[in-house]
Amino acid sequence: MAESSVGTTANEPVALRLVDREFLIACAPEEREGLLESAAYLDRKMRELRANAKAPGFDRLAVLAAISVTHEFLALRKQHSGSDQNVTEDLAALRRKLEAALDAHIK
Repeated sequence: MAESSVGTTANEPVALRLVDREFLIACAPEEREGLLESAAYLDRKMRELRANAKAPGFDRLAVLAAISVTHEFLALRKQHSGSDQNVTEDLAALRRKLEAALDAHIK
């Protein structure tokens, strides 16, 4: 029985190289560019770690890279969250100033 492709996007295999190993990952065509960019970033991280480690195996490099990338992500998320808080506080202060100016103008 053939599957209908109406309204669905078929995943396609994408070949990724991480520290001289190739992996085939299935992804939607619209995600291909992001996946390749992510793999290139991870490959660079793994190569950096390999250059600074004593005889690291691929699995160890992968775990160290995952920890490093996760740390970067959480730091950026925390920084972004702080920025959101600052914007919220600035908007609240601006609202108070506008309300005060409108109150003064109305009276």
